[in-house]
Amino acid sequence: MNDSQLDTDSPVEHFKALILYKLRYAVGKDPANAYEHDWFEALALATRDQLIDHWEESSTQVDRQAAKRVYYLSLEFLIGRLLIDNLSNLGLLDIARQAMSELGVELERLREIEPDAALGNGGLGRLAACFMESMATLRLAAHGYGIRYEHGLFRQAIIDGWQAEQTETWLDFGNPWEFERPEVAYRVGFGGGVTNHELDDGSSRQVWQPLETVRAIAYDTPVVGWRGAAVNTLRLWRARAEENLQLDRFNAGDHFGAVAGEVRAESISQVLYPADDTEAGQELRLRQEYFLVSASLQDLLDRHMRLHGDLQSLPDKVAIQLNDTHPAIAVVEMMRLLVDEHRLPWEQAWSLTVASTAYTNHTLLPEALESWPVALMERLLPRHLQIIYLLNAEHIDALRAKDIHDFQLLRSVSLIEEDHGRRVRMGNLAFLGAHSINGVSALHTRLMRDTVFRDLHRLYPNRVNNKTNGVTFRRWLFQVNPGLTHLLVDTLGEAVLEEPETALAQLEPYAERKAFREEYALCRQRNKEALAERVRLLLGINLDTSAIFDVHVKRIHEYKRQLLNLLHTVALYQAIRNDPTTEWVPRVKIFAGKAAASYWQAKLIIKLANDISRTINGDPTVHGLLKLVFIPNYNVSLAETIIPAADLSEQISTAGMEASGTSNMKFALNGALTIGTLDGANVEMAEQVGEQNMFIFGMTAQQVEARRRLALDMSDVVADSERLQAALGAIRDGVFSPDDPSRYVDLVDGLLYHDRFMVCADFEAYWTAQRQVDKRWLKPNDWWRSAVFNTARMGWFSSDRTISEYARDIWQVPLPPRTPPQQ
Repeated sequence: MNDSQLDTDSPVEHFKALILYKLRYAVGKDPANAYEHDWFEALALATRDQLIDHWEESSTQVDRQAAKRVYYLSLEFLIGRLLIDNLSNLGLLDIARQAMSELGVELERLREIEPDAALGNGGLGRLAACFMESMATLRLAAHGYGIRYEHGLFRQAIIDGWQAEQTETWLDFGNPWEFERPEVAYRVGFGGGVTNHELDDGSSRQVWQPLETVRAIAYDTPVVGWRGAAVNTLRLWRARAEENLQLDRFNAGDHFGAVAGEVRAESISQVLYPADDTEAGQELRLRQEYFLVSASLQDLLDRHMRLHGDLQSLPDKVAIQLNDTHPAIAVVEMMRLLVDEHRLPWEQAWSLTVASTAYTNHTLLPEALESWPVALMERLLPRHLQIIYLLNAEHIDALRAKDIHDFQLLRSVSLIEEDHGRRVRMGNLAFLGAHSINGVSALHTRLMRDTVFRDLHRLYPNRVNNKTNGVTFRRWLFQVNPGLTHLLVDTLGEAVLEEPETALAQLEPYAERKAFREEYALCRQRNKEALAERVRLLLGINLDTSAIFDVHVKRIHEYKRQLLNLLHTVALYQAIRNDPTTEWVPRVKIFAGKAAASYWQAKLIIKLANDISRTINGDPTVHGLLKLVFIPNYNVSLAETIIPAADLSEQISTAGMEASGTSNMKFALNGALTIGTLDGANVEMAEQVGEQNMFIFGMTAQQVEARRRLALDMSDVVADSERLQAALGAIRDGVFSPDDPSRYVDLVDGLLYHDRFMVCADFEAYWTAQRQVDKRWLKPNDWWRSAVFNTARMGWFSSDRTISEYARDIWQVPLPPRTPPQQ
């Protein structure tokens, strides 16, 4: 299609012509017989075309300037749908809406057709997506590296109240945003052995001879910043067999054996987080992590050598950020590539590795820091285990040379755990191999220094720093809440869109204006009506939109304490039944989230939520006062509907266990009031927003630790609370599970006698805080004043601020000036 064919009078006509051209020549359809998915693909491809020039320009400029590049390695990128994201960031959203309308197609219908990219599980992956968008907005040269999961995380169905994992088929109709790069392929080895080769100069060289080799094929997705500031690349790897089919075996009749190697290789990029409660599952998980790391490091080293010609400049031109412990094997793979493939001296390779690598820790849970059995590592990555042993020996020897001989200290900081079977400690490896180790909230970073990395921090006191998480306001305010965004722009001007971090603060005086509060509340009401309609269509349940929408949506885990919320729900249900004449404040409890496939207790919590929902929603005595819904298959798109509709945001994790949280920021940005513990970024939110505009309750991290040292038996706590006794008793006695009265006996006994997550210990404080919620709701002026203050004071929690701090303090990359908006 040449320029003259698109030389039209208006941007709308121009874009409409592009869409029609793509519909005909890329999709192969005529408007008269095109289905909605055909229109979606045509619009997506037309939008992608608008990205390509920006993409090429960004890449050329970075190459010309020889700029330092950031490489963000993450096992998850929860990017969600991209159509509206890309149109909005390119400034084409209104143009596209009008163009599609003139073509007789509703843009919002096409938005719903696009599947969510199933490349992540929760906050970790969504943070990576926000960071990629912010890096493009700030015009940082950045590449994201991940895995192109064929099916990704499972699709969650609820069958008879239980979670059922079903195959996610997000790629069934292809992915219009990606570009396959078959010419960008790297070999990744597994297994085999290591031989010692004597060289002519008398030295020796270790040569790894893998037994199995797979190919990593690159797929590139452009990531555009706000107003098209820059376009960076998210490169995802797909695993393919070295030989696709053993034809001789196939022709001999061994049809299954002929493709066994292909199936084994491609399983690496099939499913995100395969169940790891079996040896086979653990091996696949480690294969995935090494596959990601090896392909990515080979790629970035190839690019570096092509652009700069030598490896001495690696720390000056390359910043590698490991997003949590999953890619920690990168430390060892970089050493292998530098020493074995590029023939650098060991000491120089180690210096370059540490100077180029940084590590973000996202959890204090020991099981999430990852450790791998030495036997598995030896079988799967024998050369890497050799390197780990050498690094560990040098590490321990260096400490002894400094006159550090404390046996327990040396055991604690060793890369090898000896206590419960020999295992490789990946958290320690990431710490040792990085020049920067950052936490993701002030509290998390302090606890990281005091707990999981206490001894390593004492030895390397300058490495640990804090970078509190943030979220991109473009996605989590402008896109998900257009009504509120229009109100903010009408009130404060266009500065809200360009510099929301500072502009939002100007909203504070409007919290005192009744007319503004009413407009603000009307935006919320419309969002609640939209969510209620979605719930009606999904579940057949009608919600009262005048009730408090009390929302608890996140990954199902015991430390996130969905159980505490469910206990409050049961206690509230019992209170309403016992005293129906009291003026109770109507509530809708909204839950959503997935449990890991092998996490039985989390699955039982989902079942309990659905059992309680069935009982309460079917009880006419509480009709109109209390309702509970569990919305299945929580993902980014569902979050985009739920978050702007929430009145109350549940952030009630056990203090000291949530690293940061980002949903807390998204809810508060959209004006939900937070009920939460002083955990993760809630602490900094309380400082910014003011505790008077939140509902803070429960033990602090120090108090939790003190109680754990005292006892996990909560019999004394339960005995002091009639409400808690009654709620636990009803669950234990089968009131909510008449089909299986003993279903929750072990769950309740666990809370009574081994309450690791302090559910019972915090119950009464939580109940009191929830009563304060009711009192505030009955004073609308006070409620909406606090809601406006939440939005006004959330500017600091922008991912742009977080990325600016990474660039300045960790990556040492100067930020280019912000570009003015496109005209």
